[in-house]
Amino acid sequence: MNRWRIRDLREDGDYAQKEIAAYLGIDQRTYSNYEIGKRVMPIEHLDALADFYHTSIDYLVGRTDIEKPYPKGKSHESADT
Repeated sequence: MNRWRIRDLREDGDYAQKEIAAYLGIDQRTYSNYEIGKRVMPIEHLDALADFYHTSIDYLVGRTDIEKPYPKGKSHESADT
């Protein structure tokens, strides 16, 4: 989890851990544990941070290098149809 980009994005935006924790409605220590990989971040918090930073969860967790978020509200048709 140390490969996550949440710390880099926070620092790039000049935010304190306390500010991001308040945005998520959690304690600063809990957020700190997310950043250092001592605690698993719930999907709800990842989703909120992706919206906050205008990116995707995949970018936050290092699954892609594409920072642009995915389009919302678009339905994806099944390959079977």
